[in-house]
Amino acid sequence: MARPVEIRQPAAPTSSRQSARRVRILRSASELGAREGLASVQMHDVAREAGVAIATLYRYFPSKPYLFLAVLEWHIEQFLGGRDGRPVGADGTADPADEVAEALVALTRKLLGSRLLASAVALSSFHEYASAVPARIDIVDTALGRTILRLLGHRADARSRVRLLVYGWWGLFVAMLTEEISAERGEADLRLAVRLIVAS
Repeated sequence: MARPVEIRQPAAPTSSRQSARRVRILRSASELGAREGLASVQMHDVAREAGVAIATLYRYFPSKPYLFLAVLEWHIEQFLGGRDGRPVGADGTADPADEVAEALVALTRKLLGSRLLASAVALSSFHEYASAVPARIDIVDTALGRTILRLLGHRADARSRVRLLVYGWWGLFVAMLTEEISAERGEADLRLAVRLIVAS
C-alpha cells in the first residue's frame, strides 16, 4: 500500500530580505503566467527569473498550483492596497453594498485584464482544492475577505456574509473568464448579489 504524501507547510519569510525574495518569486511567476499560461510555466523557470535557488522556491511554495494561488492573493492585496475612494449614497454617507460591489467589479476587471494569468490562478485554485492544500484558511481571513469585512462593519453575521460574497464573486469571475457569461452580465449579477447579501 502506498504511503500518503506528506504535505509540508510552506515557510513564511522572517526578515525583510526574505520578504523581498518572496515578492520577487511572486512577480516572476505572475509575469511568466501572463506570458505563457499555467501549463507552460515550470518551477525552474520561475526560480531562474526570480534569481533564487529552486530549493528556495519550493521552501515558500510547495507546488506550482500553490504558487499561483499565492500569486492570486498577492495581486488582490496589491490591488486592494492601492484603492482609495468610497462610493457615497444619496444621503452623503458611504454605502457598504456599493463599496463592496465596486471593489469586486474593479478587482474582476483587473484580474481579467490578463486572461492567461487569470486562467492560471483559476486552474490552480481548482487543483489545490481538489487535493490536499498545505494550509487551508477561512476565506474571511484572506486579503479580500478582510477588506469586505471592514467595509461591512461589525454585524453579528458579517463573517457569513463575507463568505457568501467571496464565493459568489469567485463563481462569477470564473463564469466571465470562461465566457459562460459576458463581462457586462457578470458585473450586473455581481452588483445584484452584493445588494441582496448585504441588504438582507
